[in-house]
Amino acid sequence: MDSRFLRNEMLIGEEGLKKLAGASVVVFGVGGVGSSAIEGLARSGVGAITLVDSDSVDITNLNRQLHAVSETVGESKVKAMAERILSINPKAKITQMNLFYLPETADEIDLAGFDYIVDAVDTVSAKIELAVQAQKLSVPIISCMGTGNKLHPELLRVTDIYKTKMCPLCRVMRRELSKRGVSRLKVVYSEEPPLVPSFQPEGGSKRSVPGSMPFVPPAAGFLIASQVVLDILAM
Repeated sequence: MDSRFLRNEMLIGEEGLKKLAGASVVVFGVGGVGSSAIEGLARSGVGAITLVDSDSVDITNLNRQLHAVSETVGESKVKAMAERILSINPKAKITQMNLFYLPETADEIDLAGFDYIVDAVDTVSAKIELAVQAQKLSVPIISCMGTGNKLHPELLRVTDIYKTKMCPLCRVMRRELSKRGVSRLKVVYSEEPPLVPSFQPEGGSKRSVPGSMPFVPPAAGFLIASQVVLDILAM
């Protein structure tokens, strides 16, 4: 087995490494949460990772997104992240999809062929659609709730969406998923009350932009990676 994963093998054994090497995971959203989830999966030895995002690296991403450095500003996020993963594990099979996932574009990707789905997107309609499709296809999924306007990574939790509290996004998701008959959804969420940013960037969109620190979104991403790896090992 590849010696770059020797420390992993010490804990999960050769068979565990083989199971991860044979797994295929799709990650929607290559931002603060998604990039850390992807890195955790790559460093765990997951063999095939599909990256789905239509955005480019912005200079404001440098404070929290692992693929965001001065040299990648302006570059496609999926391209920058793919190059980073391959520098970690050249044997990984990386698929890049420059796609803004929405209910209207959902048919552009077949989710049935994946072992696990990671939802690290911001758009509520996309999160709902992913949860609906995952239940329909019986593909495991984990979804990240809001990590913006937070300071305390130690208040992140992993649970079912119907057991969440405090998080405004969780409240919306519970209501909408219940309407659609989605009976459960594993999520990472924070019990920290969201802070109110002291200002909004000039020249931005009408939509409120959340503040974000270098440690909360990445902590959520690595929590997601841990859950995906543990669940795959248990399959």
